[in-house]
Amino acid sequence: MSHINVETYSKQPAFIASEVGLRSNSQTIPQTMGVQDGIYKLVAVGTIFPANDATAIGVIYEPVNVTFGDHEGGVIIGGHLYGNRLPVAPAAAAITALQAKGLYFEDAVGMVR
Repeated sequence: MSHINVETYSKQPAFIASEVGLRSNSQTIPQTMGVQDGIYKLVAVGTIFPANDATAIGVIYEPVNVTFGDHEGGVIIGGHLYGNRLPVAPAAAAITALQAKGLYFEDAVGMVR
């Protein structure tokens, strides 16, 4: 199944701390995770998937348009990310669950270019 759609999003600081060891896979992102943004319903980049709790398995890699239903999306499942650059700070239970799977968080310091 293919989807073609061109959309423009606002800029957000990079949240990937290192490309070394970065692992991702595709997941079906449910429409219920979307937030209405004008005429679209979007799941923001950096959202903890599927929830910001002990069930967490990864972090959404790029914005996912779920306006018309569930949609495929990239999910980071391993590596190092800047937790303080995500749209919502990871909960303690989510951090524990993700670290058990090989996804680690650190705080970004310094300037964003």
